[in-house]
Amino acid sequence: MTFQDYRQVVVERFFKYVRFDTQSAEDSQTFPSTEGQKKFAQVLADELKKLGLSDVQVDKYGYVTATLEANTSKSVPTIGFIAHMDTSPEVSGKNVKPILHENYQGGDICLSEKSGRILLASENPDLQTQIGHDIITSDGTTLLGADNKAGIAEIFTAIQYLIEHPEIHHGRIRIAITPDEEVGQGTKYFDIKAFAADYAYTVDGESAGEVENETFCADSVTILFQGVNVHPGYAKGKLVNAIKIAAHFIEQLPKDKLSPETTEKRQGYLHPHHIEGGVENTTLKFLIRDFTVEGLKEKETYLKNLASSVLNKYPKAKFEFKVEESYRNMKYKLDEDPKVVEYALEAVRRSGLKPKLSFIRGGTDGARLSYMGVLTPNLFTGGHNFHSNLEWISVQDMLKAVETIVNLVQIWEEKA
Repeated sequence: MTFQDYRQVVVERFFKYVRFDTQSAEDSQTFPSTEGQKKFAQVLADELKKLGLSDVQVDKYGYVTATLEANTSKSVPTIGFIAHMDTSPEVSGKNVKPILHENYQGGDICLSEKSGRILLASENPDLQTQIGHDIITSDGTTLLGADNKAGIAEIFTAIQYLIEHPEIHHGRIRIAITPDEEVGQGTKYFDIKAFAADYAYTVDGESAGEVENETFCADSVTILFQGVNVHPGYAKGKLVNAIKIAAHFIEQLPKDKLSPETTEKRQGYLHPHHIEGGVENTTLKFLIRDFTVEGLKEKETYLKNLASSVLNKYPKAKFEFKVEESYRNMKYKLDEDPKVVEYALEAVRRSGLKPKLSFIRGGTDGARLSYMGVLTPNLFTGGHNFHSNLEWISVQDMLKAVETIVNLVQIWEEKA
């Protein structure tokens, strides 16, 4: 059997998974944040048991873990593969209706007459590489859920392939499916000691062939402007309005740089995303992003100096400036043991693809796990337009992801 023989297997898995409503929720007080994730976790655990894996568990937080035991006499590091079960809260993931557009021959793709949504070739240049491929979309009324149910389908299919091809030697493999990644909580209760992997890979990337070894460094900045509040009828020369100070401060921010809407690629940004308060106290919250720690510090220093400059015009006012660390670029850690990325690139090559080392303008579970002690770069799924009702994925690229995972565990065994 070849990987092509698993086409229907991976498609059926994926179609089954996306029909579960597993959107996470920002403001939930529970973990996982939504009931749908709990239900899906149990379905995944049952499937892993049927595949014959050992140590299959769903813990009290909804993490699904399992083990495929080694079939080699060599001493091989334990390798983990990780995906997340939740979908983005930004677009509905309820009643997803996946549609298979077979043998794509170019041009636009109408997702469905019901939605009227059209996947425009002019806005999706990656479609040019998909001629002859089978493209999966939703019907346009919801997201598709390839982020990250494609990753789950690919990991599970790769495990099935290994079980059905015992001639392929591999070390011990650990599987983890995590909740609430989309709301930044994917590793909150991750038991890294119990997971017991020496190295791991998240399967949560996009274009076929990509291996991501970098994320942003991220901090949060909170600026509290303190004014002077007195009765407005007797306020002349006394009242200092913190709302106006905050507005003045925001107005001084650059209009053509340093913001998410004006940056791309390796450019960092500072992003005001929350404001609240009144005359006496007004708080601004910023997301600070850069690929280097030095870049973060520069942006934070810029904000602090700008706040000082603004307050020169309001001598009775004060401000407080607080920085909180969120996460750091995983490349700092991955560079300490380069083989974890090098083996991934080699696995892509063996799959017949040209590997592309890439970076993420965001964070991943892998970034946090790398700093928790398990180096975890990110592998492609083949998906595109994540967090959108124009999300799409190629079946052929999904099979390449399956092949890459199989190649990767072989490489670890060979190199041991």
